Amino acid sequence: MFQRDRVFLVRNDLLSFEDLKKKIGLEVGVSKWFTIDQERIDKFADVTEDWQYIHVDPVAAMNTPFNGAIAHGFLTVSLLSAMYYDAVPELEGSELGVNYGFDKIRFLSPVRVGSRVRGHFELIDIRKVRDLEVSTNWRVEVEIENFDKPALVAQWIGRQYLSKGWSKNGQK
Repeated sequence: MFQRDRVFLVRNDLLSFEDLKKKIGLEVGVSKWFTIDQERIDKFADVTEDWQYIHVDPVAAMNTPFNGAIAHGFLTVSLLSAMYYDAVPELEGSELGVNYGFDKIRFLSPVRVGSRVRGHFELIDIRKVRDLEVSTNWRVEVEIENFDKPALVAQWIGRQYLSKGWSKNGQK
């Protein structure tokens, strides 16, 4: 049986529901830079079984409009969770957060091998869906270092499930 050492994310930055709500329309956080090297792209190709040559064959990719290998668009999307954890304070009382989906996602620029990317998170909306359940809506832009246009922009929906000790209005 395969077993992997686990690293659990511990975030010390907390915001209450009301404090986060005050940030609607504002950039709440910017993540650290993530390097997109050929090894990361190759591993993503293996996991997704998407071995298109523009991603995994740098020599053949030189003969494309991209002039070299580029990351999968979905690789960039897959980094949003890590970027989010790095950039956005945790909602106070949250026991669990899940990806609820996207209202919009656009790939605006290819991410070339060796590039560094980071996420910018603007809160569009936060609301209580039902008791102990909060919906968040984020405008996300993935910046490519030293490049004018972003790799992608998205409207991303998340759900936070609060601990049982909270009331309907989010107060302890």
